[in-house]
Amino acid sequence: MPRTSRGPATHQRRKKILKAAKGYVGGRRKLYKTAKETVMRARNFAYRDRRVRKRMFRNLWIARISAAARANGMTYSVFANGLKQAGIALNRKMLAYLAAEDPAAFAAVVEKVKAAKA
Repeated sequence: MPRTSRGPATHQRRKKILKAAKGYVGGRRKLYKTAKETVMRARNFAYRDRRVRKRMFRNLWIARISAAARANGMTYSVFANGLKQAGIALNRKMLAYLAAEDPAAFAAVVEKVKAAKA
């Protein structure tokens, strides 16, 4: 029975890890074992932070909407409830954009909410 040679697969696997470790400093870039640990850690952070980024943006949008709602004499929670009652289906991202870029349009939305609450 012929001897199996796994050299090519091992070399390819190591090459893939070292390529992913490009830009790291010192042994983290050159030594396979430390590069592998660092790449695994970096990938874990990337996976986690793709989800954290969504949370952070949601917090930012809520802060912007809240500030604009307060400027129009309403709290965020009352405003959000009023949107539902008025049947206005704008998401937080769009509301935050209106609050930051087009205060007149946001004020018009607040007026509709106030009318629906009354």
